[in-house]
Amino acid sequence: MGNSNNNASEPGFLNYTLWGQPDNATHTSDFWKNIDQNQLVGVVLAILGSFLISIALNLQKSAHLRLAKLPDPKAYHKSKVWWFGVLLMAVGELAVFMAYGFAPVTLIAPLGCVSVIGSAVISVVFLKELLRASDVLGGTLAITGAYLLVTFSPTAPQEFTAVTVQTYLVSWECLVYLILEVILFCVLLYFYKRKNVKHVIILVMLVALLGSVAVISTKAVSGLLILTAKGSMQLTYPLFYVMLVVMVTSCAAQVKFLAHATQLFNTTDVVPINFVFFTTSALIAGVIFYQECRDGAPLSVFMFLFGLLLTFLGVFLIAKNRDKNSQEVAFITFGQVPGKHMMDTIQPESNNFSYGTLHSEGDMEKIDSVERKEF
Repeated sequence: MGNSNNNASEPGFLNYTLWGQPDNATHTSDFWKNIDQNQLVGVVLAILGSFLISIALNLQKSAHLRLAKLPDPKAYHKSKVWWFGVLLMAVGELAVFMAYGFAPVTLIAPLGCVSVIGSAVISVVFLKELLRASDVLGGTLAITGAYLLVTFSPTAPQEFTAVTVQTYLVSWECLVYLILEVILFCVLLYFYKRKNVKHVIILVMLVALLGSVAVISTKAVSGLLILTAKGSMQLTYPLFYVMLVVMVTSCAAQVKFLAHATQLFNTTDVVPINFVFFTTSALIAGVIFYQECRDGAPLSVFMFLFGLLLTFLGVFLIAKNRDKNSQEVAFITFGQVPGKHMMDTIQPESNNFSYGTLHSEGDMEKIDSVERKEF
């Protein structure tokens, strides 16, 4: 297939093309040796950024828990730990933003699973949450899927100019995709606003549709900035500023709908569903807008999609019932109250909303005498 006979005669040599690469890079080991350096930088930035985001979220969570235990709780924005979490969050988001400029959208978006894995590990190690079998299985599946994603991801050159982005933008594939996306977004927004349909799928789909636009504009802004830093000025093109405005607007709207979803529904439902919908939407945007999978071989496409499926399953297993396990308490503990005696385990009764009461020691004697008379 274009290689010398010596290569073709090697035992165990797989003679297929990975996303249009030459045959001498088709074997997995050869792939890692010949992987594009820009793509490797993007992968490292995406993993590092996602992990920093998970650390930041857990630091903020820890700060809120510590402040709640204080006799005189202070505002969270006065906590140094909380602000350190904000700083790490900003650094992590910046790293992910830069990653889109180095590597394909179809690779960076699924690597968001690293944030979910990191949060689970940090919760167990530092926040002393329970390690479940589903966490171990989910983490294993997600890591395996991430490895397949990196190995079989598209490796087309990621450097592009403002003129190239403009060409992508006016292509008929992109125009049809954007028109359909706008129509679907308006329909969902109608049910959400006018019909007051507050379903998790509708909210998450709104986030995903905005996410696809955010991914397209983010990759364009990040890529043009990186190309400018390398010496090819791209900031003189109006398209750069149009994409910048679209990126900021779509991200802000995305955060708004996602925040509303977390207010109405449990995060154990929102997190995995949002990851699946957002990743799928980002992949479609990368394939249609940036044409990242044009030359994909069938085996490579299959292995890439299989890795994507493993990451989806892993995230679902990790997020499943995590908040419920940590928040649901079978009974309420009041501790030792001087001069009081606890009648029974303080639990909700099945036929009313009563949680029981605490009685004085003198009342206990009266209750005992009444019960003897009844018998």
